[in-house]
Amino acid sequence: MTRVWKWNRPVTVREVLEDLQQERSIAYTTVMTVLDNLHQKGWVRREAEGRAYRYEAVSTRAAYAAALMNDAWSQSDNPAAALVAFFGMMSEEQRLALRDAVRIVQGPETPEPQNPDSTPDTGGR
Repeated sequence: MTRVWKWNRPVTVREVLEDLQQERSIAYTTVMTVLDNLHQKGWVRREAEGRAYRYEAVSTRAAYAAALMNDAWSQSDNPAAALVAFFGMMSEEQRLALRDAVRIVQGPETPEPQNPDSTPDTGGR
């Protein structure tokens, strides 16, 4: 999946094979079997191109990671404690990313409603 996500486009078994072979020896049939298994599991879709297939990720790597986290969290018998423990494991950089993500999900802050009975501070004017 890493290779499929990296290119962010439909890829052939041959392309993945050639990329993997830069790091280690691997057989064409192994890559073909893995991509077929990913297709069977619904992680990639494929489209015939001649005698071969082009494989494309069904979702992004970020969406996959989010689904894994959600699945783990939903299986906890104490979700609040699980979150506290998870946040405790985070680096400062990860906590900042979390704050940014929460702001994005919540959208722009709306101003506090004004109390109609209060008078605005005019600075003594």
